[in-house]
Amino acid sequence: MFKQIKQLFSVFDEQQPSMQEHDLKTAVAALLIEVMRADAKLDDDEQHTLTTTLKRYFALNDADVNELLNNANSSVDSATDYFQFSKQINQHCSAAQRIEIIELLWRLAYADGEIDPQEEYVIRKVAGLLYVTHVDFIAAKIAATK
Repeated sequence: MFKQIKQLFSVFDEQQPSMQEHDLKTAVAALLIEVMRADAKLDDDEQHTLTTTLKRYFALNDADVNELLNNANSSVDSATDYFQFSKQINQHCSAAQRIEIIELLWRLAYADGEIDPQEEYVIRKVAGLLYVTHVDFIAAKIAATK
């Protein structure tokens, strides 16, 4: 009987799609891209803010940023949720760093001069996945406007 149960679970395990592992840079870039895409308007200011943010935050050059964005875009296109990205961030970042990432998301959302409700929804969802409290979520939002 145990053999049959074990076989059942092994078949189930084989059918599960494996979640792609992302490095921290790709995970952060993917979440930034999700915020940028949320309002369905690709603005030049948002694109510039995205590349500038990645350059500063990860100390990358132009070629590295382009490669990172290509990887992150393909990861976002094939993703079904944000968990695969937030998992990497939660594993490698402190609470303060996670709050800083939420602030980066807010800065990107503000880049075009207005916050779309879909952008706020994405940031709120990501903040929950990163275990950022509501107080810190609001503080990051306020800090992003300065």
